[in-house]
Amino acid sequence: MATETRTTQGAPPPGGVSISLSDPTFRAIVYQILVVGAVVLVGWFLISNTLDNLARRSIATGYDFLGREAAFGIGESLIDYSPKDTYGRAFLVGVLNTLKVSVIGIILATIIGTVIGVSRLSSNWLIAKLASTYVEIVRNIPPLLQLFFWYALVSDGLPAVRQALNPIPGVFLSQRGLRIPVPLADPVWAEMGIALLVGIVAAWGVSRWAKARQARTGQPFPAGWAALGLILGLPILAWIAGGAPMALDMPKLAGFNFSGGVAISPEFFAILTGLTLYTAAFIAEVVRSGITAVNWGQTEAARALGLPSGPTLRLVILPQALRVIVPPLTSQYLNLMKNSSLALAIGYPDLVSIANTTLNQTGQAIEGVTMIMGTYLVISLSISIFMNWYNKRIALVER
Repeated sequence: MATETRTTQGAPPPGGVSISLSDPTFRAIVYQILVVGAVVLVGWFLISNTLDNLARRSIATGYDFLGREAAFGIGESLIDYSPKDTYGRAFLVGVLNTLKVSVIGIILATIIGTVIGVSRLSSNWLIAKLASTYVEIVRNIPPLLQLFFWYALVSDGLPAVRQALNPIPGVFLSQRGLRIPVPLADPVWAEMGIALLVGIVAAWGVSRWAKARQARTGQPFPAGWAALGLILGLPILAWIAGGAPMALDMPKLAGFNFSGGVAISPEFFAILTGLTLYTAAFIAEVVRSGITAVNWGQTEAARALGLPSGPTLRLVILPQALRVIVPPLTSQYLNLMKNSSLALAIGYPDLVSIANTTLNQTGQAIEGVTMIMGTYLVISLSISIFMNWYNKRIALVER
């Protein structure tokens, strides 16, 4: 009788929600509405209070300043830029410079970190100790100090421009960085780029076909060599078909600096080297822990089948270790990208540096900071989405 009373007064009807705080489902909905309402109320208070204070001080708001003339120069840019361009274009230059450091740094840190991580497990005592020493020294020094070290090494350790080192004809090393020759502009370079993309797509198709063929017939196909031939061979054929141009734009000393060729500035060298080596030390530990997580019986089984050490690592151990390596590796990629904001300390014109100059000139700090935060958020989420997709792709499918 008592059970029937509770059902009538507090419990929800079968398949529905009772409008009573004693119903857990209804109570959870009420709590969520209250939390969302509190967040919206706090956000509204902060925004309205900020806008009111800005209006009292006659400070302009909005993003109209992005269309005004920037009137400041930028030392390095992947696109054409001059002080007559707008703040919006200057901001784009900063985003591209940040992406340049992040993408190249992630690729180099992955390669170096993998080599160091595998070396730590080497049976050679000297190689293992050298790898351990590298990891313990580099990862325990703050990245900002490492950037200062590499920047001072170039700016103070190398000679002035007129006494530049010339180790190879056309290559110069000085306090202004590294200056190297580049091929002169020619339509064939665009054709080689298209051929490279075609080669990559064709290599991907050959790889899938080879896997399907092996699964169907059991016969292996040298897909790796075929892919390498397509990726390298097609651009070379396009270069030969275009007349095989060999002319180079050679650097020459003109006045107080070099002209011609391409320059790698001390700032870019310092930020790329510092972040790459620092992140590679952490990636090495991620790789080492992933390899040791694979059961030793897998190695013994591979050796029992007659596989040498190299193929055992490449074909048996690493594919299984990747399932452990990828999640923490994603965090290291995000750290490298966000640490690129340290470039401000050595004068590299990254996103933060250019946005900082912009907000100092326009006085619109809130807009500048929101643009920086939004850009880093978009880049970080893009990296996370890609790595989560890859992690799901290589995940072990259990029945």
